[in-house]
Amino acid sequence: MIAVDTNVLARFYCDDPDDPEAARQRPRARRVLLESPAILVPITVVLELEWVMRGFYGVPPEAFCTVIEHLLGMPHVTVERWDAVKDAVDLHRDGFDFADALHWASSAGCERFVTFDDRRLARKARRVERSPPVTLPD
Repeated sequence: MIAVDTNVLARFYCDDPDDPEAARQRPRARRVLLESPAILVPITVVLELEWVMRGFYGVPPEAFCTVIEHLLGMPHVTVERWDAVKDAVDLHRDGFDFADALHWASSAGCERFVTFDDRRLARKARRVERSPPVTLPD
């Protein structure tokens, strides 16, 4: 099994015709993703991939969710904590920031998830039936 970095996934999923380096790297990224017998995608790479796709390439949330679902569906690819990643994708589709959603989804089994982010996370979380509850510090 090999592990891949964010830049390999970004080159695989994002076309950057104005960058000659990207044009040279894309075929190599495709070979890695399509020809390797077993691949691990660390959860931190998924988190960074969302940031790169949103912040650098301007990819909208729905397109990012589709990318992650494609990755989760590749039989030779193991995404670390895939259950939390899938839950975070669902929350992201529902309007949550992906990083917040991934932090929350990764906290399953905890008594509660504590944040100071009332407006973007805690208030939104109150309308979603899932555990743990998101609360503000006392």
